[in-house]
Amino acid sequence: MHSKKKTLSRQLVLLFTTIFILVALEIASLFPTVITPLERADLAARDFFMRLRGEQTPDDRIVIVAIDDFSFNWTGYQWPWPRTYLAEIVTSLNDAGAEVIGLDVFLFEEDPEGDLAFAAALAETPLSVNVIQKYTDQQGVVSLRLPQPIYRDILDGQGITPILLDDDAIARSLIVHDQFLEEDYYNWAFEVAGLYLDNSHPSDALPNSIYLNGNKVPLQNNRFLIDFRGPAESYPIYSAARVVLGDYPAEIFKDKIVLIGATSVTLQDVYPTPFSSRIRTSGVEIVATAVDSLLNQNYLHVAPIWVNIFLILLAALISRLITHIARPGLAISLMTGSLFLYAMIYYLVFLQQRLYLPFMAPETMLFLGVIMPTLEESVTQEIEKRRVRNLFMRFISPDMVTQLLETQNIDSLNKRSEITILFSDIRNFTSMSEKLTPDGVVALLNPYLDVMTTVVHQHGGTVDKYEGDAIVAFFGEPIRYEDHALRAARAALDMRLALVKLKKGWAKEGILPEHFDIGIGLNSGDVFVGLLGSEQRVNYTIIGDNANLAARLQDLSKVYAWPMIISESTHHAIKEEFETEFIEAVQVKGKKEPVNIYKLIDRK
Repeated sequence: MHSKKKTLSRQLVLLFTTIFILVALEIASLFPTVITPLERADLAARDFFMRLRGEQTPDDRIVIVAIDDFSFNWTGYQWPWPRTYLAEIVTSLNDAGAEVIGLDVFLFEEDPEGDLAFAAALAETPLSVNVIQKYTDQQGVVSLRLPQPIYRDILDGQGITPILLDDDAIARSLIVHDQFLEEDYYNWAFEVAGLYLDNSHPSDALPNSIYLNGNKVPLQNNRFLIDFRGPAESYPIYSAARVVLGDYPAEIFKDKIVLIGATSVTLQDVYPTPFSSRIRTSGVEIVATAVDSLLNQNYLHVAPIWVNIFLILLAALISRLITHIARPGLAISLMTGSLFLYAMIYYLVFLQQRLYLPFMAPETMLFLGVIMPTLEESVTQEIEKRRVRNLFMRFISPDMVTQLLETQNIDSLNKRSEITILFSDIRNFTSMSEKLTPDGVVALLNPYLDVMTTVVHQHGGTVDKYEGDAIVAFFGEPIRYEDHALRAARAALDMRLALVKLKKGWAKEGILPEHFDIGIGLNSGDVFVGLLGSEQRVNYTIIGDNANLAARLQDLSKVYAWPMIISESTHHAIKEEFETEFIEAVQVKGKKEPVNIYKLIDRK
C-alpha cells in the first residue's frame, strides 16, 4: 500500500508539472516577442488542417493584373516601369469598367512627364488605392514615404503593405494598423475592401479588433489572419502587357476589384504560405486573399487563453482517467483514440467556425498525461522486479525467478499454501568446526552450501534460509507444483549423492573431516509463506507448525541413525515412487498427539 501511495504521489507530481509547463507556455504565447515551441507546433497544425480542408473557390470579384516575366520580356522595360506605361494599364482597365484599382507600386520618386499621365489615368478610375511605406533609415530615423503630391488628392485610399512572416518564415497574416505622427494608417487590403463595399475606410483599430463597413473584424495582436483559398495562382491573374495589348475581353475586369502588383520572382515580392513553402505566392495575391476574406467576412479567429487553459485541464482529467485502466493495451488504445477524436473536433470547429482551437497543448497534455505515468509505473515495476529478482535469486534458480515475475503478481506472494518443507543439517558440525581454522570452516561450508542449494534449485525448490550449517528449503511455492512432495524427496536423495561427490573431492584435497554426514527431515502440510521483514531487509520465508515438524524430523534422524526421516503426509504423497519404511509413532515437541514417521530409503 505504501508503495502504491508513493507511485500515486509521483504520478500526480508529474501530471501537475506538465500542466504548469503547458499553461506557462500558452501564457507566454500572448507576448508577440516570445515564440514558444507549442506556438510553432500550433502554426504547423493550422497549416495542415488548412491544406486538409483543400482549395476554396475565390471571390470572382477580385482579379490580379500581374507585373510578370512576360510583361518584362514583351516591353523590354526594367523595373521600375515608366509611369506612362502604368498609365496605359490603368486606362485599359478604366475602359473595361474596373470598379476599384489597387496599386502595389511605389510612387515615391518624381517623374514629371509620367506623373501627369498616370495621375490623369487614375483620375478617371472610380476608386483607387496606392501603397505607402513606413521607412527607417540607417541612422534609425523613422519617416513615412507617401506618393508624390500630384497623386494624393486623386487617390481614394492609401495603405501600408507589411505582410508578416512568422517565426518559421511562413506568411499567415498582415499588419493591419500603424501610426505616424499620431496619424492612423491601415493596410491597403482594408482600404480596398472598404472602398468597394461602401466607399468607407477602416476605423477604431485595437490590438484585437478593427471596424470595417460597420462590422467588427477580429485581429490577433494587430494582425489579420489570412484564410488562404489555395496555393499560388488561386485567383485569376492577367499579364499587364496583355491588358495593354487588349488580349482580354472587357467583361473580365468590369465592376471588379483589380489589384496591380508584381508576380515575377525577380522583384522578390513572393512568400511561402501554408499551402506551399516551395512554390511561393506573390504579395499582391496574398492581399487579394485578405480582401476576399473582408468582403465575405470569412474571418479566422483564435481561441482566447482561457479556452486553452480549460482544454489543457480537460486533457489532464481525461488522461488521468485513462491511466486508471489496468490493461495497458486498452489504455494506449483509448489515448490514441482520444488524440484522434480531438484532432477531428479541432478540424470540424475550424471548418464550421473558422476558429483555431489550441492543438498541441491539449494533445501534448493528453499524450504525456498517459505516457509519463505509464512509463513511471513501468520503471517502478521494473525496479520492484529487479529488487524481488535479486531477493529470490538467493533462494531459487534464475529461471524460476523469471517465471515467477512473468506469471504472478508480486503482491499475491503472501498466502497460506500446502507445500513440502526440507530441513537439512550437518551432523556434529559445532564440535567439528572447533577443530578447524576460520578459513577451514569457510573452505568446507561454502562449497557444501553451494552444491546443496544447486540441488534444491534443480528440483524447483526454494531456499528459505541458512541457519549456520543448516539449510531450510521448501517446494511448491512461489511457483506452484502439485508434486512438491516428490520434488522434495528427489532433492533429498540427490543431496545425499552430491555429498558423496563432495567428500571424494575433499578426500583428494586432504581436508575431509571425520564422520562428515548430514540429516534431512521432510514434512508436507499447510504453512504461511510470504515476504516478511522491514523496509531495509525482507525475506521470503515460511511460518507454521508443519515447518517446525520438519525441523523435528531432522533432529530425529540422529536418534534413529537414518539420514532421511519423513512424515506420514509426505509418505502418502511419494509412496508410489519411493521406498519408505515405517519407524513408529513418536511424540514430538509441539504436538499433542504422536506422529507417524518413516524412513526415506530410495527410489523404487
